[in-house]
Amino acid sequence: MASIASRAECVHLTQGAATPVPRLWAVLALTGAFMVLEVVGGWLSGSLALLADAGHMLTDVGALGLSLVTAWVAQRPADASKTYGYLRWEILAALVNGAALFGIAGWVVVEAVQRLQHPGPIRSGLFLAIAAAGLVVNLVSLAMLHGSREGSLNARGAYLHVLGDALGSIGALTAAGIIWLTGWTPADPIASIVLSLLILAGAWRLLRESTDILLDAVPGHVAMADVQRRILAVPGVAAVHDLHVWTVVNGVVAMSGHAVVPQLESHPDVLEGIRTEMAALGIGHVTMQLEVADECEDVRAATPAGHGGGHHGHGH
Repeated sequence: MASIASRAECVHLTQGAATPVPRLWAVLALTGAFMVLEVVGGWLSGSLALLADAGHMLTDVGALGLSLVTAWVAQRPADASKTYGYLRWEILAALVNGAALFGIAGWVVVEAVQRLQHPGPIRSGLFLAIAAAGLVVNLVSLAMLHGSREGSLNARGAYLHVLGDALGSIGALTAAGIIWLTGWTPADPIASIVLSLLILAGAWRLLRESTDILLDAVPGHVAMADVQRRILAVPGVAAVHDLHVWTVVNGVVAMSGHAVVPQLESHPDVLEGIRTEMAALGIGHVTMQLEVADECEDVRAATPAGHGGGHHGHGH
């Protein structure tokens, strides 16, 4: 087992941005405590925006807890059955967080439409005080996670949840101010609908990025044509085929492929040249099979037409 773990470290699978666990614990405590206050305040004041934000915070508590669990699991070393380790648990958590945000936004819109049709009384003073306190709490949480928002998708998912809470607090505060000054209660559900649309934008980005990683899609900053061109430009490479580029986890990009290098003595230099070219594209984990001739061509030539000519005669 130890040899597998050391190999994982050798191929730079630990280069991905780490999840800021202590900060997530602090944000979880702040979010959980204020969630209880918002539930009580929303019920007492009659504000949908506060209750919706409390529901959002309830999901955030679960999402932050999930992020902490997956961050712990992702630190487990690779073994004989999980040769890449458990890094992608963070991607699964990001996918769940994005889906949860979609569900929350939908629930808020439905409740807001019902509130527009059947408005109720709202205690604007209490509404205003709790909304202001919520904004302060969320801004503190955002500041704690701000430096990690472009790191791991797990941390970004947590950041987006807290950002949604902050937007919710701003909307709630705005609605509370309007109701307090004018008595126009539809401001409460309207603010909730607008904020739901903002939450959906962040959720869509999170879902798209996590799904692309789970589907082993080519990272957005890498063009396959550029990968092939750079490998073919390495002295000694005659041809390239079976190229694959994918993201193992956010920040860790891998590539595998086959290169035809007729001269055996040039193989070491070719491997070093390919690694250098791929590093320039941000690809840190490179696995290349070098061949003195195109094995795929040999297999296709020996296979009768119509009898599986598309299959490769070697493993990947």
